[in-house]
Amino acid sequence: MAANKAIFKNAWPYQNDKMNLPVKNLENAIPFYEKIMGFTVFERKENPCKTAILKRDMIEIGIVENGGDPTQDGCFFEVDNIQQASEELKSNGLERQSEFRSHKENETEWIVFFVIAPDELCYCIGERQN
Repeated sequence: MAANKAIFKNAWPYQNDKMNLPVKNLENAIPFYEKIMGFTVFERKENPCKTAILKRDMIEIGIVENGGDPTQDGCFFEVDNIQQASEELKSNGLERQSEFRSHKENETEWIVFFVIAPDELCYCIGERQN
């Protein structure tokens, strides 16, 4: 049921580029994004390195075998409903996520939670409160 799914509205990278998020093995990483996070593979490239462009709602991200350290990267995803996002990911099989917490970025208040993907990228999922 689409009504129970959060809408992913924005994606901001922790490092430089949400289209160049490092993973060690692209084929092993993709199922998590499809089954748990609700993304679809929009495009694949082999050169200059193995890349998958993933889409969901209003956002695109790219996971890439680029030799980077996934433990030092990830994205902040803005969603329209934090509770629905959490429930959806859990119902899709997500085993671990952080507790909800408040976060202030400049003048914006957020409610957020964190997810560590099996590829070790970290994602912060948040709903704007003001």
